[in-house]
Amino acid sequence: MPIREATEADTDDIVRLIRALADFEDMADEVSLDPASVARHLFGPKPAAQVLIATEDDATVAGFALWYPTYSTFLGRPGIWLEDLFVDPEHRGRGHGSHLLQWLRDATDGRVEWSVLDWNEAAVDFYESLGARPVPGWTRYRWLPGTG
Repeated sequence: MPIREATEADTDDIVRLIRALADFEDMADEVSLDPASVARHLFGPKPAAQVLIATEDDATVAGFALWYPTYSTFLGRPGIWLEDLFVDPEHRGRGHGSHLLQWLRDATDGRVEWSVLDWNEAAVDFYESLGARPVPGWTRYRWLPGTG
């Protein structure tokens, strides 16, 4: 399963996959990204995140993982926050998601963490089949611009 680091030439595919993910999560009305801004933030002089691309036959973009480094003060080592993982429905069941996650697991000896929507039972089952477990006792907060 070919996994590669994204380049600026992948911006249109990344935007397409983000929109497909938002549609899948019934959150398309929250997407307000601009492809030029995405390219600047991912491939400019100070990238905010990194992207992995899963391909079929080294050409067809099947999915992506958008992630950024974190640091655990308790472990005293870096880790990874997986912001988004998405594989196009027509490419699912072929190992793309597993390969993207394994690439991230191999990239750090620290934690790999992410959030999953509680209604997404297929994703929960998939993550648990890999040995991942939910973190009990934590509630996720979000502070949006202009709200305080």
